Amino acid sequence: MDEFRVDAHVKVLDEQVAERAKRRGLDAIVYAPHFKRLPDIEARAERFTDDELLVVPAREVFTGDWRNRKHVLAVGLSDPVPDFISLEGAMAEFDRQDAAVLAPHPEFATVSLESHDLRAHAEQIHGIELYNPKHWQHHNERARELQREFDLPPFGSSYAHLPGTVGEVWTAFEESFDTAAELTEAFRDGAPRKVFHRDGVEHRLRCGAEFLHLFYENTWEKVDRLFLSGTEPTHPDHIAYGGRFDGVSVY
Repeated sequence: MDEFRVDAHVKVLDEQVAERAKRRGLDAIVYAPHFKRLPDIEARAERFTDDELLVVPAREVFTGDWRNRKHVLAVGLSDPVPDFISLEGAMAEFDRQDAAVLAPHPEFATVSLESHDLRAHAEQIHGIELYNPKHWQHHNERARELQREFDLPPFGSSYAHLPGTVGEVWTAFEESFDTAAELTEAFRDGAPRKVFHRDGVEHRLRCGAEFLHLFYENTWEKVDRLFLSGTEPTHPDHIAYGGRFDGVSVY
């Protein structure tokens, strides 16, 4: 049976991205944009899903405040979960919803789960990212150390914030999936998979472009979103959450 190729974390999605994913031989992408509510993500994922490409909606939840962010990728959510809540509150909600919980870019910059977080929540985490284009080589090596230490299933992604990066990295499963629920279950149950990435000069240039984008994302864009743009749709105080997360909000 042919492998099922998944780019397990992308931030961008439009016609260009979907076509690129297909040209790169992907069978699915996991779409988890920043600061978008789950119903909007689900609607966009459905729009770009067809017989050639499965688009799976997900949320990379920003737990903690801006000084102590811990990003966690949740696949298979049934109800919206806001950003800016405690890590413990987020993990409890993911557990309630029986979501697949993945650790993206572990110990990367100041936005990731660290070893003590992985240890504290090891029973609730279903995968750890080994490679994405924003990583430097020592980040990849450290991710592999953590994967071995905690015996977590691996995954890889383009972590694409730029359309041209989609498909640079993929997670290859041994079985195929027709629905988002099936892929979620595969992540949650530790289905066999391997991580691959492209190589060569073009890949290194893509990696460099994504790394440079990180500085924009964490400087002006951060200030603009937090202080100038008003309440984010994923802020726990947003009316859409009905006060359900008041007890675990960090703002």
